[in-house]
Amino acid sequence: MALQVDLLYFYLVAITLFFTGLIVIAIIIFAVKFREKEKFATPKRIEGSLKLETLWSVIPFLISMSIFAWGAYLYFQLYSMPKESMMDFYAVGKQWMWKFQHPTGQREINELHIPVGRKIKFTMTTEDVLHDLYFPAFRTKADVVPGRYSYIWFEATEPGKYPIYCAEYCGLNHSGMGGWVYVMTQADYDKWLMGNAGLPPEEAGKQLFTNTFGCSSCHTTDGSPGGRGPTMKDVFGKDVKLGTGQTIKADENYVRESIEYPQAKLVAGFPAIMPTFKGQVTPEQINQLVAYIKSISSASTSGAGGATTNTNSSTAPSATPKPPANSNQSGTQNSNQNSNRKPSGK
Repeated sequence: MALQVDLLYFYLVAITLFFTGLIVIAIIIFAVKFREKEKFATPKRIEGSLKLETLWSVIPFLISMSIFAWGAYLYFQLYSMPKESMMDFYAVGKQWMWKFQHPTGQREINELHIPVGRKIKFTMTTEDVLHDLYFPAFRTKADVVPGRYSYIWFEATEPGKYPIYCAEYCGLNHSGMGGWVYVMTQADYDKWLMGNAGLPPEEAGKQLFTNTFGCSSCHTTDGSPGGRGPTMKDVFGKDVKLGTGQTIKADENYVRESIEYPQAKLVAGFPAIMPTFKGQVTPEQINQLVAYIKSISSASTSGAGGATTNTNSSTAPSATPKPPANSNQSGTQNSNQNSNRKPSGK
C-alpha cells in the first residue's frame, strides 16, 4: 500500500504547490496593476462576476471531493482485512516495549521477523496505556487501546530492515519505544523459525484452558451440552444470544470482555456464576485463550472488517469455570521474560 499512500500525498503536495504559486503570482500581478498611481484617486468600480464566483466555488469543491474519495478508498483498503489467507500475529504494547508472538509460537520483544510477500495481520492490545503501532515503511499504523483489540495488516514487498515506532505519547520513555522489523525471504524465515522454537498460541491456550484455569470444568470443547457454561465448540465469529434478548457477534473483544468482566454480557440460559479473571490473566494469556477458542471451531471471522481468515473460531464464555485454588499460571512467556503467577480467583 506504500505507493498508493505516497501517490495520494504527492497529489496533495501538487495541489498545494499549484495554488500557492497561483496565489503568489496573482498577488504580484495585482500589486503592480492596481498600485496607487495618484493620491486620493477614485478607483474604477468593478462589478461582480457570477461565472467567476461559481468557478471558485465549484473547482475547490471538486478538488476537495477527489481528496475525500481517494483518502476514503485507501482508508478502507488499509483497515479492512483482506479475504486471502494471512499470517496471524499478536502484538502487545507495554511501557515501553513491543511484544510480538508468531502464529507458530515464537516470541520477540522490539524485534519482528516476517517473510516477504506474505500478508501479515496483527491483533493488538496493551497492558497499560494507549499506544500506537506504527510501521512507517509500510505506511500503516493503528492505536493500541486498553481493554480492547484493534487490528492492522500489511504485506512487505522487499527484504530489509525497517523501523517500528510507537506513534502515540505514552509516557516518559515514549521516544524509546521502538524496534525493527526484519523482512526475510521465505527460505531465510523458515530457517529463523527452526532456530527459535516456540509453542503455538492455540497449544498454549489449550493448556491454560484445561489445566491452569480449569475452564474445561464448566465449558465443553466438543459441543456436548450439560456444562455450567456454554460450549466453546464452533461458536467464535457466530452470533450469540444474550440473556437480555440481544444478539452479539463473538469476536476477540467479546472473548476478552467475558474473561475480565463475565457478568457484562451473559449468554441466554446460563447463570452468572463465573468470577472475574481481570488482573489474573495477562494480555498474552488472553491472546492464547482466544487462539485456542478459534482453533476448536470450523471457521473464524476476523474482528476487523469482517474478513475471513484461515484460523478457526469459537465464542466467548458467559460463565467460565473456577480455576484450581493452587494452580500456577503457565501462560505467556516472553523470549526474555518468564511469568509464573498464581490466580487469586476462587
